[in-house]
Parts: sequence; C-alpha cells; structure tokens
Amino acid sequence: MDAEGPQALCDLCLAQVCRSLNALCSRRADGSLCLIRAPLFPQEMADQLLQKMAAQGILNDTTVGIFRNCKELRLRRASIRCCPLSAEAFSLALCPHRLQELDASWVSSGLTGANIISGLASNPECRSSLQRLSLNGLHLDWGTLKEDGGIRVGFSSLQSLRTLSIANTELTDSVLEDICTLPQLESLDISCSPISHLTALLECKNTLRSLTAHRLWRLDMSPARLLFVFRQLHALRHLDFSDDHFAVDDSDGTDANETVRQFLEGGPQILPSLVSLDISGRKKVTEEAVRAFVEARSGLVFLGLLATGVSTCEVLSSQKNLKLTGEANENQVCEALRRYRERECFTREALVHLYRLTTDTDKPRPDMLKLVLSGMWSHPTSLHVHLVATACVFNLTTQDLAEALPVSLLSRTVTQLLHAMKTFPNHQQVQKNCLLALCSEYILQDVPFDKYLAATLVINLLSSHENPTLQRMAVAVISILVSKLSTEESTQLNKDIFIMKQLLAIVQQKAMVGVADSTLKFALSALWNLTDEMPAAACNFIKCQGLELYEEVLESYYNEPSIQQKILGLLNNIAEVEQLQADLMEEGLVEHILSLLRDSQVDVEVRYFAGGILAQLASRPEAWTMDKELHSTIVKQLHASIMTWSQLEREMVFYRSFRPFCPLLKTCQPSGVQLWAVWAIHLVCSQNTSHHSSMLEKEGVTELLKTLVAHPDTHSDIKGICDSILHMVEQHQSRMEAFNNQTGSQNS
Repeated sequence: MDAEGPQALCDLCLAQVCRSLNALCSRRADGSLCLIRAPLFPQEMADQLLQKMAAQGILNDTTVGIFRNCKELRLRRASIRCCPLSAEAFSLALCPHRLQELDASWVSSGLTGANIISGLASNPECRSSLQRLSLNGLHLDWGTLKEDGGIRVGFSSLQSLRTLSIANTELTDSVLEDICTLPQLESLDISCSPISHLTALLECKNTLRSLTAHRLWRLDMSPARLLFVFRQLHALRHLDFSDDHFAVDDSDGTDANETVRQFLEGGPQILPSLVSLDISGRKKVTEEAVRAFVEARSGLVFLGLLATGVSTCEVLSSQKNLKLTGEANENQVCEALRRYRERECFTREALVHLYRLTTDTDKPRPDMLKLVLSGMWSHPTSLHVHLVATACVFNLTTQDLAEALPVSLLSRTVTQLLHAMKTFPNHQQVQKNCLLALCSEYILQDVPFDKYLAATLVINLLSSHENPTLQRMAVAVISILVSKLSTEESTQLNKDIFIMKQLLAIVQQKAMVGVADSTLKFALSALWNLTDEMPAAACNFIKCQGLELYEEVLESYYNEPSIQQKILGLLNNIAEVEQLQADLMEEGLVEHILSLLRDSQVDVEVRYFAGGILAQLASRPEAWTMDKELHSTIVKQLHASIMTWSQLEREMVFYRSFRPFCPLLKTCQPSGVQLWAVWAIHLVCSQNTSHHSSMLEKEGVTELLKTLVAHPDTHSDIKGICDSILHMVEQHQSRMEAFNNQTGSQNS
C-alpha cells in the first residue's frame, strides 16, 4: 500500500459527485446547474464539495449554480480561490448563505472586490456572521461601490470581520482607513499594495494582533513616524515587514530598512507582545541588531531572516524553540518553503538553497519533495521558480530514491514536471531538468501519470532542441513511454508522421558515423515499440524510407547483437501486417536474415527475431514473390535452427497480443513456421506466466494448440512444446483457483 495511505472515503465520494455533476443536475433557464434531487448535506460536507469543485477546476458560473439551494447545501467556509466566477453568479450562489469565511483570492471573470463587499453586505446575516475574508489578487474597483440606505457600503459594513487579507490589490490609504474602523479586526494582510501611510492602523491598535505588510513599495513614512505607529500597536503579536529583495522599485527602501534596524535595537518596549517577526529580504540587517533583538525577547517563537545574510548569526543556534527562515541549514530552508509558498521571490530563494542541500542526498525526503511541488503549484507560470524547482525534483528522485517514495507523491511530481515542460517549451534547462527526472525506468514503468501527454511533450522537445544530451534523454523516455500507451493512444500518436521522421533521422545520423551509443539504441527501441501491432505506424515507417535505412544498419552493425535485435524486432512488426509483407520480399534482405538464422555464432535473441520474420513471410505461400527454392530452404532451416536454441533466462520480449501468431499455428502450415510460433509462445509464457497464460485463453490460442497436438501430421517436436505450454496454463489456472478459494473463505 502507498505509504501515504488510501484516500478518505469522503474525498472519494465527493470526487465522484464532481465527475457525475452533469448527470445529477438539471439546467435552469440561465444555463446554471441545479441538483435534481438535493439531499440535506451535512454542513461541513457542503463546504468540502465547493472546495473539491474549485480544486478540480470545475467551479464556474454554470456549476456554482447548485449552491443557490442554500437550504440543502449550507455553506459556512467557502473557497472559490482562482475560479472563473462572474459577479452575478457569485451574488446568486454564495451571498444568500450565512458565511463565516470566504476565500475569493485570484478569482477571474471580472468579479471585483467591490462586487464581493456589496454582495455580502446585502445579506444581513453575512454582515454579522462573516469573520474571515481573503481577496488577494483581486481588482477592488472601489469607485463602483454603491450606498445602501444612505450609507456607503465598505469593509466596515462587515462588522464581525476578524481576519482580512487583501494582498496584491490596489488598496488605497482611504480604504485602509475604512478597514481599520472594524471593531473586531485581529489579523490584516496588506502586502504588495500601493498604500503610502500606516497611520490608520492606530484606529485598531487595541484589537490588531497580526499585521502582514510584505513589500509595501510605495510606503512614504520616516523611520520615526513608522516607529511611532508600531509603538502604539500594543496587542500586536505577529509583524511581517519583509521585502522582495529581487524587486526593482523607484524607492530603494532606505527608510523602511532603517526602521527595521532601529526597531531591532529598540528593546522590548516597542511592540512588547510581539512573538513573531518577519524581516526576510530586508537589506542592511546586522548580526548585532539581530542579537540584541533575540536576547531582549525571551518569548519569541518565529523570526524570518531569509535573504538578509544574517541567518547564520551565532545567537540563533542557542534558541531551541525559535523557528527560523533563512539559508543556514535545512530546517531554515524548509521553514521558508512552508511559510512563503505564495511569495515568488522567497520561494525561488529557498529553492536555490534547497538545491544546494540536496545535491548529494542519499535518503528519501518526501517532506522536501512535497514542499518543492507546493512551490511549483503556487507559481505555475514562474520561470524563476520552475528552473530551480525542477532541478530540486531531480535531486530528490534520482537513482534509488524514487522507489522509496510514495507512488501517489511521484505521480503528482510527474504531473508537475509535465506542466513545466508544457509551460516552458523553449527553455532548454527546464526541459533538461524535467527529462533528467523522468529518465527513471521505475517512474516510467510503475508510476501512474498521463503517458500520452508525456510522449507528445517529449516528441515536441525532439523537434525544438538539438542538444545531444537532451536528444539522448528524450529518445530514452520515448522508447519506454510508447510501450505503455493504450491502443487508442498509440493510434492517435501515430497519426502524425513527424515522430517517425524524427526518430529515423536520429538513427541515420548515428549510423552515418558508425556509433553504437545509447541514443541510437533508444531510438531503435522507440521505433520498435511504435510499430508494435500498429499497421499505420508500420506504413509510415516504410513511407519514410525506413526499410532501406534498416537494411543498411543491419549489415553495418553485424557485430552489435543488441542493435540487430531491435532492427529485426521492428521488421517482425512489419512482417505481421499482411499488406506490408510484399515490401519485405527483397531477396538480398531475406537472404541476409536467413544467414543470421543459420549462424550458430549469432546470439539466440537475434536468431529468434530473424526466425519470426521468416516464419511470417513463409506462412503465406500464395503471396510469396521470390524464388520457390528460397521458400523451401527457409522452412527447413527454421525447424533445424530452432531445435538448437537454448532456453533464454532473461525476459526478452513482451507481447500485447498473440493474434499475429494464430495464422502460424494452423495445421496446414509447414513445421518450421509452426515450430517458431510455439517456441515463442513457450518462451514468453515461461518468463511471464500470469500475463501470457491468461492471454492464451482469452484469444483462443489454447484451442489452436490443442488442435495441433491432436492432429496426426503435427511434428513430434511441436507436439512436445505444445504439451509443455498447455501444462503451464493448467498449472497457472490451478494456482489461481486455489488462491481465489482461499481468499473467498477468508472473506466469508
């Protein structure tokens, strides 16, 4: 079982509701959805359903309509974060509820802060119930707010608000003044806004416990005035006055930095209740000032010092209960990734240091990997973040580390890597980092992810980047991915002849200089897998002059059995397609393949595939276009050669289907043709009994084998192998029946 454990039943049920929403709903005249039969949901589950719809990207003007029924689906803690909702849909579906919390950060489709405030204020219950509100990243559009009964609607109309977050908005000084009149305001986030003064905070000095004021880039207050305001905030326990150290502003932040210095050195009489301070990104912070601050405040629980250059301050190492963000050690860096997930500047900075810390890691760190993925997810379009994050992913999943990580975590990891490849197609280093992480046989073989998407992205990469390292990794990944695709996905992929041309070009490029490197071998494997039971791909191969190229490569690499095996494997795929067999009826090619079959010095793996091609061609004498004597020789040599083959230990080939073998098993076929087919079936069944035995039964091959055994003209060599195969199938079935009976009795 996955180390992360199974999903909660509630999550699975809600996910099923999301998938079945159209079937469970009817449509109103305006197109919005309405549940056909709406049971009374437990209140918390209504919140979870809304959150699940938002997380899965299906919450919009149409689907949010189900929450207009506020008797059966009662919302209290609503999250519509990053969802495309209009003002009308928001007003109809969410405003009638008695909300306690609302997160409408980064909502698109024109919904503004003004729409939200006026909508919430229109419900008397919301005015008194709403305690937490997040409008980060929204256009406030404050000028459109209307008066309600002669009173102008504003934040102050939501009298029960305790927590308000309006970071990354066009917050003005006058709106801040309105906010600070809230009688119960305890937590306020005004980060990245253009306000110029904080004097309004004095209005809520007795209630405000947390102030987040990251990167106030237009703040225009002298250090003395700022410190005067801070001195009055008697109840403040958390202050975030950090800055984006990468930002280039009109102001150099000198006054704010000087304020920080004076504050650190000013003693506990400034903000006496403070237990948490964040000054990450602030310039000119000294170790002396940090030491003075820490020694003067015994109750301190958090200090943010990332990108200040002083997180290695000696006094910090003695503070066992103090959490820190910085770059001095692993704990500081991980704490930074946890706390600054939504801040691009700090996420990037922390990832740079995490990369350094994980370069030589030899222990699985799922906790670190989750933090990296969280940063990537929070900044989906940030090149700065993805450039470093993808390198960290490689460090944390390389070699044997991946196999020790939960499969579900690896699945999410690959999904994020594919997003990076899709988002930054022209950035060579990002693509390289992603390919480095994907170049793991364990991940490609055993981890579930969208392999069709991965294949298309890697194929596109081949066309846009000619870097040899990228090329080698790309064909390595493709060679495995194409073997994992469903028949439908393979068919779709092979509609574009481009991939065939691209891979053949790599083969030709390598063959021209006579190298037998991994890139050539991976390209040959990819072509082999692409044409497996794919007649359309085999046709494309011939159209692209692949046959002529393969003839040359087969002859020039006569001392490379691994390359010969891959070439002959693809020619086998072509030989299985009746309408393409004529393309292989070229005496020079066939005689060369026959010579490989005959040569006892050639590896059995090579002779096996040579025999497969010849068996397919010889199985249809009516279509034979070459010398009849050659046909007779092939049939005789097949039988004689195969009887000298030793059993192979390692798994050499994996068949998706035995359908191409069925014509070879007919009683009218020459013994050499029959013998190759039964030897091949025996080989794969002995190496992977469970997969191939069940396939024999399903596709009717077992009956063909029984017919061969019973037929008087069947050669004794063939009967012996058939009996062995049938015995393997019977043993497998007996084991499965015994296992099922045992499992059934335990369950009962």
